[in-house]
Amino acid sequence: MKILVVSDTHGRHESLRRVLLTEEPVDMLIHCGDTEGGEDWIRSHTQCMSVPIVRGNNDFFSNLPPELDLDICGLKAFITHGHGYGISMGVERLEEEARDRGADIALFGHTHRPFIEERDGLWLINPGSLSYPRQEGHRHTYIIMTVEEGKRPVFTLKAVD
Repeated sequence: MKILVVSDTHGRHESLRRVLLTEEPVDMLIHCGDTEGGEDWIRSHTQCMSVPIVRGNNDFFSNLPPELDLDICGLKAFITHGHGYGISMGVERLEEEARDRGADIALFGHTHRPFIEERDGLWLINPGSLSYPRQEGHRHTYIIMTVEEGKRPVFTLKAVD
């Protein structure tokens, strides 16, 4: 299963449009929040049927869920924007919540910095931002997550050219 993971598009879709042209077909597109009203655009511009999106701290007046728990090929994924877990100060509170939920993967955004780390069987994954990157080099980034039943997930960080 090929899954596109993005975050923090903030209503700007040019980079996401380019990613979709490059990466589709994908089986699922996961957005970790801060669409700023762009969720309808996102859902209408992808070919995949499954597009889980969570609410970020800038998604004012949104009906999006604040968090989601998904089963992906036998792996439990916890999806949140991350701001409610003080993610800007570190991943410890998010890690604790993900473990309490029995998650194998915690997907988050908010920091606009990519992050891929496995801690004792729990993957902590942030795709960075497609609109306002904050890491060194300021590349617009996303993650392709490849998941197969019974196998370890593979996370590939990519940048928009």
